[in-house]
Amino acid sequence: MDYLIIGMVAGALTTLASVPQLLKAYRTKSTDDISMGMAIFLFCGLSLWLIYGILSEDLPLIFSNILTLLVWVAIIALKLKYDSKRRGAATL
Repeated sequence: MDYLIIGMVAGALTTLASVPQLLKAYRTKSTDDISMGMAIFLFCGLSLWLIYGILSEDLPLIFSNILTLLVWVAIIALKLKYDSKRRGAATL
């Protein structure tokens, strides 16, 4: 079997694994169940995998990590938005 196909399927599955979390956060307007520490460590790890993929010219690593990083940028943005709203409401 072509290794490129295996890499692309693996990348697609790991990218899609984060989408339900993004959708849940957007739908419920709550990110209480997301650890900011975990999100930051994951973001850093994904960034390093992307750099590794670029340096090794590995297309599945490059594409999957770009897409997963975009999903996690959105999740972190929602976390910052919803947590700040909650903190603002608590100070009133």
